Amino acid sequence: MDIPQALRYTATHEWVADHGDGTASVGITAVASDQLGDMVYVELPKVGARFKRGETAATVESTKAASDVYAPVSGEVIEVNAGLIDQPGKLNEAPYAAGWLFKMRVADPKEAQGLLDADAYRATAGAAP
Repeated sequence: MDIPQALRYTATHEWVADHGDGTASVGITAVASDQLGDMVYVELPKVGARFKRGETAATVESTKAASDVYAPVSGEVIEVNAGLIDQPGKLNEAPYAAGWLFKMRVADPKEAQGLLDADAYRATAGAAP
């Protein structure tokens, strides 16, 4: 299972890519997309929406179930991946690349340091190395 070392993760299967400029991209992990199955619908947050860590920020729906996506860090949404509206399957095909959900201006960069690294996420998610 693909779990990139450079990202940080939540136990609820979100990932965060810190861009080093106070912004970060957010998506769901390959483990989540694999468990959910073929994605058929994505509800993205609105640009300008503010979330606290742990709040529901988006929703993804597959042929199996709908699932909330939680903000892994607090901040303001500055961009959404609108291409997912017409092509939700990108979440399955490339969850860490074309399948990112939204970008945030992070309120407290230290919050991301408290998230799981790849090894800890792998152990938590039960994903093989």
